[in-house]
Amino acid sequence: MQESRSVSLARHQDGVLQAARGRGTDPAGTKETLARPLPWLLAVAAAFTLAQLALVVRGVGLGWDETVYVSQVGPQAPAAFFSAPRARGITFLVAPVAAWTTSTEALRGYLALLSGAGLFVALWVWRKLLPAAVLAVAGALFASLWITVFYGPQAMPNLWVALGALTAVGCFLRTARDPGDRRALTGLGAGVALAALMRPTDAVWLALPLTVAALRARNRRRTLLLAVIVGSAALGCAEWIIEAYVAHGGLGTRLRRASEIQGHLGWYFSVDDHARALGGRTLCRPCDGSLRHPVSALWFLALPLVVAVGVRGAARTRHRAPVLLAAAVGATLAVPYLFTVGYAAPRFLLPAYALLALPTAYGLVRACALPRRRRPAVIALVTAGLAVHLAVQYLALDGVTGRARATAAANARVAAELRAQGVRPPCVLTGDDAIRVAFLMGCASRQPTGHDASTTPEALADAGARQPVAILLSGGQRVPSYGRFWRPLDLPDPPARPGYRAYVSPAASP
Repeated sequence: MQESRSVSLARHQDGVLQAARGRGTDPAGTKETLARPLPWLLAVAAAFTLAQLALVVRGVGLGWDETVYVSQVGPQAPAAFFSAPRARGITFLVAPVAAWTTSTEALRGYLALLSGAGLFVALWVWRKLLPAAVLAVAGALFASLWITVFYGPQAMPNLWVALGALTAVGCFLRTARDPGDRRALTGLGAGVALAALMRPTDAVWLALPLTVAALRARNRRRTLLLAVIVGSAALGCAEWIIEAYVAHGGLGTRLRRASEIQGHLGWYFSVDDHARALGGRTLCRPCDGSLRHPVSALWFLALPLVVAVGVRGAARTRHRAPVLLAAAVGATLAVPYLFTVGYAAPRFLLPAYALLALPTAYGLVRACALPRRRRPAVIALVTAGLAVHLAVQYLALDGVTGRARATAAANARVAAELRAQGVRPPCVLTGDDAIRVAFLMGCASRQPTGHDASTTPEALADAGARQPVAILLSGGQRVPSYGRFWRPLDLPDPPARPGYRAYVSPAASP
């Protein structure tokens, strides 16, 4: 009898312990859902890569910023002017392909494969911190955004800042838990350095919350974490700082010039601008008018609420620290673009979206693990919401890629017409969208005014007497005085540039 009571008591105690552990382990209950993360994260990364290859790679020519970055190492044309805000990280990333081929599709294919692998690595470092279900959902949410798919194969830095930040935060948490984890320590340094190499100012905003979190650690761990964060940020920024003194008159001068080019950084409220841009505008500057596609902005406006639900759901579990730090760093990375820049580009917030996807996914997984009576209705509601979300993202992506393909085709026609009129290397193009057309033709692009001013009207007039020079104008733009007597030429109109025309110097002969 006594033995029976002991067995009953032991079973009761085991049940209490299991219930207590269940409240603090996984949002879906006492079991780790999708306990083996490798196949699920591989599936997410593979789907992300395939989406890029199928939807973005074909026919999408280089954008204006991309042309600047690629021209620094590409053999196709002289390097375009490299303005103060830019960092050379993305140029280093594309160099292995851009230095030996002029194929844009080869470059995009390389970046698609690389970004897919990068997403897998960035999620994989979190496997000891969050359930596999949360990581798979977070990766799928981030990878399904039209912004992520569109910029995955593009020679632009923002996605790589996002992947660096996601890696850095995960490795920070693992290092704080176990200072002897050398792989995590290396990953922390690599993630911060990658972000700094791509966009130094973003790395500062990444380092701030990590530094605050490091100060809360024990003495030995605090010193180690701070040394890696500060050291890797300095290492990643080193090239940009050295270039500031070599080519821009010092670090302070470069920062001031960068602020001017970005519209004079200060206090702005740009939340509504970013909501407008999500309808399919890659750059919203100026960003005025009504919200033309409100459905596309619903998830953006709901994101803070969903993140808060995820953070609250993790509050009493062992996942509290990872979810909370991901939310804090993600919010911090969004601050400069929401409140200090007076315009919007959806890609600016990619680092924030990558980290905020984790608490969002945690909340969704937790909601789908409610008691059995509610579970079917919640799962149906979440599934329907995600289906609508995917449809909206695909429609936005289709519109953006369609416009990009149309622009690329029009620029190719413009380049062909200019060649037919005698504008051939060595040559110089200046004026409206000269950078992209010049790169296609193998010409140099030079501007006498504006953010990319790298020559003077007198120098262009002198060059026009010795080699083909073309001034590109659209709409009601007036021809500069030095080109007033040059040969006028009507050009095929690219999208959003009606009345496109050129004035060609006497040295160009058909």
